[in-house]
Amino acid sequence: MEQITILTTDPAGRVFEPFTANEITIGFETLTPAGPLKLLDGATWAFIDWIIPELSGLELCRRLRADSRTSDAHITMVLERDDPEDRRRALRAGADDYMTGPVSRQSVLDRVLALSAGIPRGRQDLVQLGMLQLDLGAVQARWNRRQIPLSEKGFRLLRYLVENPNRVISRREIAEALGKGGDPDYLRTVDVWVKRLRTGLKHAGAGHLLRTVKGKGYVLDEP
Repeated sequence: MEQITILTTDPAGRVFEPFTANEITIGFETLTPAGPLKLLDGATWAFIDWIIPELSGLELCRRLRADSRTSDAHITMVLERDDPEDRRRALRAGADDYMTGPVSRQSVLDRVLALSAGIPRGRQDLVQLGMLQLDLGAVQARWNRRQIPLSEKGFRLLRYLVENPNRVISRREIAEALGKGGDPDYLRTVDVWVKRLRTGLKHAGAGHLLRTVKGKGYVLDEP
């Protein structure tokens, strides 16, 4: 089953229903100035409004291109009007194409399904952070070439931390990123995930990487 994630700055995108057909699953996620809030699985498409409250769509486009999580995303700038100069500025900022808004679930799906066949899918298979290496395709992690024993959930947690190194991340953020934001017992759930991840890291000789910041959350120190 091929998976595609669509990021959108339009608040309406938060309630767009997922789409599944012909071995393709497409999900929608909110795009913020800080980047995606959740882990990105499969190919990524981003629809950026020309004007958003915190900054310009052009600046957000540049940020996505500089972010390792989204550097390979297919970016569409959603223009307020079909203006030639705006189109040129969008492409110079790093957008792949453009459309005139507002977006709807159907207009976004039509565009993604029509164009995705000729676009390379997925992200890079290997993610490297010092001596820590993640193989996204094989769902395996290694520290200094030694495999870290992890469950699939533990691997996803480690991947999220690797994509956000040197930043204190709250338990709520972790729960949201791994799709457990609605769990009323998410605090205990995240603590269990972290405990198991620490066990795996320690087994591979990387027990010093994951640090607790009392009252705030956890941080993965870049090795």
